[in-house]
Amino acid sequence: MKTLLKLIAAAAAFGLVPAASVAQQPAPTDRISAQSQAAPAQPEQASDPAIANITGEEPSNAEVAQSSMASRATPTPGIGQPDGRMGFQDQFTPIGEEAQWFHDALLMPLIVIISLFVLALMLYVVVRYRRAAHPTPSRTTHNTMLEVAWTLIPVLILVAIAVPSIKLLANQYDPPRADLTVKVIGNQWYWTYQYPDNGDFEIVSNMLSDEDAKARGEPRLLAVDERMVVPAGATVKLIVTSNDVIHSWGIPSFWTKMDAVPGRLNETWFKVDRPGLYYGQCFELCGARHGYMPIAVEVVAPAQYAAWVGSKGGTMPGAARAASPDATENSPIENPGAATPAGATPTAGGSATETSPEPPGITPGTARPPVSSQGATESRRGN
Repeated sequence: MKTLLKLIAAAAAFGLVPAASVAQQPAPTDRISAQSQAAPAQPEQASDPAIANITGEEPSNAEVAQSSMASRATPTPGIGQPDGRMGFQDQFTPIGEEAQWFHDALLMPLIVIISLFVLALMLYVVVRYRRAAHPTPSRTTHNTMLEVAWTLIPVLILVAIAVPSIKLLANQYDPPRADLTVKVIGNQWYWTYQYPDNGDFEIVSNMLSDEDAKARGEPRLLAVDERMVVPAGATVKLIVTSNDVIHSWGIPSFWTKMDAVPGRLNETWFKVDRPGLYYGQCFELCGARHGYMPIAVEVVAPAQYAAWVGSKGGTMPGAARAASPDATENSPIENPGAATPAGATPTAGGSATETSPEPPGITPGTARPPVSSQGATESRRGN
């Protein structure tokens, strides 16, 4: 009996040991909480691209886009848009400033002087040679001094107008080397902008409704959903064309207007140093909704422009080679830290000379047999 009781006690002891060991183990949630308390706290992912740059993390395209939308410029009253004044808008390009001076300082005074002189001459003739004062009219038919005067004075006036006018035209149609090229395409009834210097991405610009424009604090019939964005201080070359009918792209505060003709590439340019928002419209009657295809150009700082390009999926020059032949070569808006290609040897001038490996069977330093380029030319023609 004692032996049986000992066996039962031993079996009970062996059966309770595993249960006790299981009961002492922490639950899964307890293990997770314990691990989280033991592990060091992980830094939170930065949502602001500026914070991401400080922490060394690369912001995503969505974050960059959100940041660029948050910094979307708002219009300044009286700048870059009509404000009811009688006269031109304030100019923010070198060509615009020169043209406004030509108009205000030369053309307007000349027009006023000539108009007042002709009016005074007509009043003098009406009063001096009226029938009551001269019942018998004069028979004079020639006056040498008068004929010389009315021939010479208009010639001098035209010369005074022609000299600054030709200078203005020469500056307008002989632009400096472009820093950025943008292709502008007119459509019925919206605009598209292509950036061949930044990966050849494209944006489509449509007019906002009155409600959306009011919510964004922009003028009606001028606000758009996608603006043309350019860096401040850069010479921007525009290649203007159309997909359907004749349009005309223009910004009054830039003194820029160029027709968009199907099958033809027209060029113009502008350079704006002041960041801000500038509006324009289509200046050519192009159909039923001609008055509903406005233009908005946002001029931003170069760093903000690079962030905007990244948010659109583009690349800055130096990071990737432009894929379009319309791209501006040797643009100064480049990445100075671009890596030298593999196998290239930097020269004294800073450029890289690419060294190709010797073909099999040729000892380095020996003369190579001449290679004909006829096959390469034919292969290119075949492609």
